[in-house]
Amino acid sequence: MASLFGPLPKVVRLLDAGAGAGALTAAIVSRLCEKKDGVHTVQAMLYELDPLIQEALLETMRDCQRLCALAGIQFSFTIHATDFIQEMSACLADTLFGAKPPTFDAAIVNPPYRKIGIDSAERRSLRQVGVETSNLYAGFIALIQRLLAPGGQIVGITPRSFCNGPYFRSFREDFLTNLEVHRLHVFESRGAAFRDDSVLQENIIFHAVKGRKQPRELVVSSSSGEHGDIVAENVIPFAEIVHQHDAEKCIHIPSAPGHAVAKKAMDSLHTTLASLGVTVSTGRVVDFRLKDALRWAPEKGTVPLLYPCHFNGGTIHWPKADARKPNAILNNDETRPWLVKSDVYLLTKRFTSKEERRRLVACLFDPKEVEAEWLGIENHLNYFHADGRGLDRNLAVGLFAFLNSTVVDQYFRRFSGHTQVNATDLRRLAYPDRETLQSMGAEMKELDQPQAEIDKLVEKHLHAHR
Repeated sequence: MASLFGPLPKVVRLLDAGAGAGALTAAIVSRLCEKKDGVHTVQAMLYELDPLIQEALLETMRDCQRLCALAGIQFSFTIHATDFIQEMSACLADTLFGAKPPTFDAAIVNPPYRKIGIDSAERRSLRQVGVETSNLYAGFIALIQRLLAPGGQIVGITPRSFCNGPYFRSFREDFLTNLEVHRLHVFESRGAAFRDDSVLQENIIFHAVKGRKQPRELVVSSSSGEHGDIVAENVIPFAEIVHQHDAEKCIHIPSAPGHAVAKKAMDSLHTTLASLGVTVSTGRVVDFRLKDALRWAPEKGTVPLLYPCHFNGGTIHWPKADARKPNAILNNDETRPWLVKSDVYLLTKRFTSKEERRRLVACLFDPKEVEAEWLGIENHLNYFHADGRGLDRNLAVGLFAFLNSTVVDQYFRRFSGHTQVNATDLRRLAYPDRETLQSMGAEMKELDQPQAEIDKLVEKHLHAHR
């Protein structure tokens, strides 16, 4: 992270918010002392709330002073044991009558990751300065961006979740409008970089400069996150990172060789789900809200309740005797609003485990396999339907093949680094036209096929489509 900074002014005003024991500040100080490229003063401001780590942070800063003294650099620091979000939001909001907020030439940051409620103190503080976000780390980055001098630089390591999805749309707009992105690095293992903190999603490092003109191209690199792993680098046009006409401003990170191939294939598709007459919704049954209506085994007066655990080789395996989830739900006046009429549906998992080879996992529900008049589809599933009714079977099987293909998986990984697949993500995908999907579906006689066979089928029909 310290190596990503470009040339810095002779006097560097440095910010480290959420400093921990000071490892990031120590890294940039060490690099400045080694490079000897004209920096003669470093003024560091650090924020850390945890009282258990204050002493270690103070000792690290004293080490930085000693190192700088040997290199002929003047180093000073202030440690704030206060809430960065609340303090800086108030400071930025009160510029008319209060003191001016501090300004920084460089910020290096590993902000805390935590969801913040809509009525939380942090959310209210951020709203004072026009920041709307659902996670603490995005709030930190948004405030730091406002504190940078023109041309000031930030290097941060955060979860990749801000790169897509409706919850971070406002943050992405703010980020891309005010920061020029110069470098992206993705850790492709969801567990390696922050294994001890149970952060089970991909993390990225970004280097950005305060300004409003995005570069023509930038370096995108990747590694597993394991110690000593090889770093792969590519120079990518910025137009491939953020697509020009994408109102959502999703950030694509094509870090693997297959990502470029996937983008080329997907760029040839222009059909939306809506134009197919297909809708995707999240399963209606939230089990803890209907706890009294759940049954471990089918009995009179119940209907099937489908969970991800019922996925088996491309079709639904129900009931599942050894399941850790209920197999059935009562069919009565209380539960009926949360049930759907039994018909042909395509189901996808909303969450995939880190062991699964694909992010998108689709499965067909066929009423011929599970006899029932009504169904419960649990909230951890998405389901494709035609305005509340079932799908044409060939169309459903064609969608099954397409969504389970490697090309779609690789494309999806370009803009999503976490295990969640939202209905919004599925709506935003481009699809083959109805005729192509139905041809795929008609040709696919068995659903439980090796990945290579699914890919071969999809590739053949997409090539014919082009």
